[in-house]
Amino acid sequence: LWLYKNKPSLRSKPTEQEETLFEIGNQVGDLACQLFPHGIEIEFDPNNFAGMADQTKALIAKGQEVIYEATFQQKGLFVMADILVKNDDKWDVYEVKASTEVKEYHKNDAAVQWFALSEVLTLNSISIIHVNNQYQRHGELDIHQLFHIENITDIVEAKQTQVPIELQAMENMILEGEPEIEIGPQCSAPHDCDFKTYCWKDISSPSVFDLYRMRADKKFELYRQGVMTYEQIPGDQKLSNVQQVQVESYLNQKKLIDKDIIQNFIDSVQYPIHYFDFETFQEAVPRFDGQKPYMLMPFQYSLHIQHEAGTVEHKEYLGDEHTDPRQALAEQMINDIQSHGSVMAYNQSFEKRVIRDLAKSFPQFETELMQIHDRFVDLLDPFRALGYYHPDFNGSFSIKSVLPAMFPNDPELDYKKLDIQHGGMAMDTFANLHRLKEPNQRDKIRDDLLAYCHLDTLAMVRIYEKLKNLN
Repeated sequence: LWLYKNKPSLRSKPTEQEETLFEIGNQVGDLACQLFPHGIEIEFDPNNFAGMADQTKALIAKGQEVIYEATFQQKGLFVMADILVKNDDKWDVYEVKASTEVKEYHKNDAAVQWFALSEVLTLNSISIIHVNNQYQRHGELDIHQLFHIENITDIVEAKQTQVPIELQAMENMILEGEPEIEIGPQCSAPHDCDFKTYCWKDISSPSVFDLYRMRADKKFELYRQGVMTYEQIPGDQKLSNVQQVQVESYLNQKKLIDKDIIQNFIDSVQYPIHYFDFETFQEAVPRFDGQKPYMLMPFQYSLHIQHEAGTVEHKEYLGDEHTDPRQALAEQMINDIQSHGSVMAYNQSFEKRVIRDLAKSFPQFETELMQIHDRFVDLLDPFRALGYYHPDFNGSFSIKSVLPAMFPNDPELDYKKLDIQHGGMAMDTFANLHRLKEPNQRDKIRDDLLAYCHLDTLAMVRIYEKLKNLN
């Protein structure tokens, strides 16, 4: 809060993922207003907060019973109620959240709103409207099934004695010098702080915060003891096998290769090898029959097939953004994957989960899909088992860490040369593609999606070949 008020220029720009979350929030908020029709919206004006509050006051005076983004400046606070509804001579407040449950910070947000609004309105209740992830769309969208309304009035009222105390402490703090607060779990809870880059600027890379699968509280405990770099880790510090290899490999700048582990993995693989990768998207508001909020929806796959003679062929699928892509994807996948040979993924749990979901959604393909499901092998396994470890992995076994370490400066295998560089970008890009009007731009984006997914499976081909050649 101090940085927001006193050094706003240090704030990091929103990431693409955060921008997408904002868009989802706006979409969900607009849709929730339909639960209380015939309202009037106060348009957001960042240059005239007082004017927004005046508009709200005027609408209430005229007898308007439903107001969206009702705005108030009271008790030193600026608050906007997502939906304000007149209930006899009292008012009901509704806050809309795109999440699938009520979280603690939602309750705190509502408590501050209640504190401010109670100064000017006689309040009846305050509720959180959130997405019901059990709703499955069939036919027209049913917003009464899509949303769940949870009354939290009792919880909010119980917080009222604490709210003014907290607010006064904040006001006092803002007027003082910059607070000396150590980094800690609060930097990422409940979300990454907008000033994390500023506060973490002195953290070296790599650091104890990169240690593989170490609990966050343990990492911060080491940090508070003055342990930041790998060199500073005390000799009696308990580390897992992977963490020990991670530290020693970095300090000695040496690769670790265990040929027995690699050979055991290679022996489990059968030709033809089907290197396979899905891309999926999620939507808060389902567009298609059988879709639930935030359901993983596969829209694309890439498939490289390597035969024992060494030849490699490529197949792919990319759905149309305006229709449910799942059935056509499942049919083509069954046709593209041969009836024998291993199906290889990198971190197979994701691909196998998507296939199980497809089998449930399309029982006519269940037998074929589950036969594919049961033939998976995981290219991640020999790395996680420490068959191959490179100091540049830095405690991460993701393909985005493994590939550049094993193939440095290879332009064919460089994700950074692509316009879509990771799965999150692919997910967000396709989820928003149906809103695009410009055909040329659409074609370019679809080409970018194909290029990204193609590299995911080509990377697996190259990695597996390198492992084989080590033996």
